Amino acid sequence: MASSDYSARHLSVLEGLEAVRKRPGMYIGSTDSRGLMHCLWEIIDNSVDEALDGHGDSIEIVLHPDNSVEVRDHARGVPIDIEPKTGLSGVEVVFTKLHAGGKFGTGSYSSSGGLHGVGASVVNALSERLDVEVDRDGKTWAMSFHRGEPGVFSDSGEPRPDAEFTPFVDRSELRVVGKVAKGVSGTRVRYWADPQIFTRGASFQLDDLLERARQTAFLVKGLGIRIEDHRPESGVDGESRTEFFRYGGGIAEYVDFLAPDAPVTSTWQLTGSGTFTENVPVLDEQGHMVSRELERTCEVDIALRWGTGYDANLRSYVNIIATPKGGTHVAGFEQGLMKFLRAQVEQNARRLKVGSNEKLEKDDILAGLTAVLTVRLPEPQFEGQTKEVLGTPAVRNIVASVLAKGLTERFASSKRDDKTQAALVLDKIVAEMKARVSARAHKETQRRKNALESSSLPAKLVDCRSNDVGNSELFIVEGDSALGTAKLARDSEYQALLPIRGKILNVQKASVSDMLSNAECASIIQVIGAGSGRSFELSAARYGKVIIMSDADVDGAHIRTLLLTLFYRYMPDMIRDGRVYAAVPPLHRVIVMNPGSKPNETIYTYSERQLQELLAKLQKAGKRYQDPIQRYKGLGEMDAEQLASTTMDRSNRLLRRVLIEDGAKAEGVFELLMGNDVTPRKEFIIAGAAELSRDRIDV
Repeated sequence: MASSDYSARHLSVLEGLEAVRKRPGMYIGSTDSRGLMHCLWEIIDNSVDEALDGHGDSIEIVLHPDNSVEVRDHARGVPIDIEPKTGLSGVEVVFTKLHAGGKFGTGSYSSSGGLHGVGASVVNALSERLDVEVDRDGKTWAMSFHRGEPGVFSDSGEPRPDAEFTPFVDRSELRVVGKVAKGVSGTRVRYWADPQIFTRGASFQLDDLLERARQTAFLVKGLGIRIEDHRPESGVDGESRTEFFRYGGGIAEYVDFLAPDAPVTSTWQLTGSGTFTENVPVLDEQGHMVSRELERTCEVDIALRWGTGYDANLRSYVNIIATPKGGTHVAGFEQGLMKFLRAQVEQNARRLKVGSNEKLEKDDILAGLTAVLTVRLPEPQFEGQTKEVLGTPAVRNIVASVLAKGLTERFASSKRDDKTQAALVLDKIVAEMKARVSARAHKETQRRKNALESSSLPAKLVDCRSNDVGNSELFIVEGDSALGTAKLARDSEYQALLPIRGKILNVQKASVSDMLSNAECASIIQVIGAGSGRSFELSAARYGKVIIMSDADVDGAHIRTLLLTLFYRYMPDMIRDGRVYAAVPPLHRVIVMNPGSKPNETIYTYSERQLQELLAKLQKAGKRYQDPIQRYKGLGEMDAEQLASTTMDRSNRLLRRVLIEDGAKAEGVFELLMGNDVTPRKEFIIAGAAELSRDRIDV
């Protein structure tokens, strides 16, 4: 039974650890399996820190059938001498005092994973029983604890957590339980998690332990880690399971292990260091906390490679402790990588065909990247005891500087292999950038199309009254002046008018998003109401005929060509179904003067040749005509009656239907005349120059 003697000594030991037991989540995150594993990693990290400092090259982790766990190392062993300030042995200080030990203040470790000096004492506080054995100075020393309090268990043979426990009252005793050979040293810690703290069903997760052990073996080159699981539920047919990890390639080998895709580059390893100063509170000789400015050294080790895939896999560590939520070291890595590669893309913009307004983003650079980033520094600042986010500000610039220096050497290398791989990296990230821009434009296009096709009709549309699609007509007219005349000339029952302002966008050259951003193109698609591109539905079109009514000059012909390009590219079914027409307005008006009271006769001609033939015919018949003959420069020069009788009245007008007889040939013509490639168009113009008739152009 536990002693009822409750002395001041118990208070001094437990005053800190009671806080841990009351609020364990502050120290280990949770009290389920995740918190249980965090406790185990605290003990393992103590042994790993010894290996990092050059002491010991092997660690064993044993999961016993009674749900206890044991961690063994062959390092220096926990100090056994008396610590002068407390009068306690080093073992008791480490396992009962918060913020004590070699990792706190200006201790014996240049860098460590067990940051706060609370790992062993927290695990001890949350354990029903903890036994520690230390091989040192030719002897094996031992001490036991019950929920953080040192004392003696009365069992013999296989230890049990429910054995009778007697706490120390006057002074602690570090027992000698055996002898070891000279030069042999190490530490063994075995503990049973306290069922009063951890939830029912919490257990050590073998898969997580194996992953963490493998990761640590990669990070500490040459360290061997053995895991033995003797729990009956973990083995096959009751057999124990044993795994062993040791890697000589370090983090470069780790990157090759993590990479899920085929390589674009080999694995590059970049190393360096930097110094910074920070004010640190430390204990002086009198035991008072004072602030001192210390110079720190941060060592950076990076291994990275790009692969053919698209997912990024970045693992970051501080003193071999994983930081899954990043921190200043990851921010420095991403900042340095972004800055360097943006500069490289700008320098190679011509070869990479990158415009001045195209900028790399983080996702472009990280696509297909597998990287391991490790930093080592004394007393890193973490956010919380669980050490998931590094907060030391100076690390950001140090990591960015080391990365930039290493990549500069790689990209400036004269070796053929380095040059090839550097070019492949730039090609990959630029391809990712262009794919992102294209995907974003497509997404935006779909949004615009949906909004465009579902919104109300534009205000400038002068619609007809009839809902009979087969009988309705949409006139696309050039300019507001022509619109004013056309309003008076149309039959408002079935003829609708849509004015456009000058020459629309050449959609053969422009992207879909640019086309939809153009107000005139967007209005035409919206008014017709059948969508565009793949979403076009002919049955949804609001008009049976679409008539392009432009001036009978070069500019009018150009506008007509641009409009036909729009229909062919985004609404080809309108042309295939014979619904697209070009109005044929007259070029000249000839007033034939009749003698006597007979009214004069008005004749319209549509070409220079037709005019000359008419004049010759009138001269031959001895008829006179008013001189000068009116030459229409545009539809706006006609009055409503003239426009109606020549171009809009169904009984008198002349329309030219636009058809596609050969789709492939039509595609070739549009690409030749309206596409991006200038050279074939120039050759076409030169080849046809001799056959050009002056009558066919505006002179």
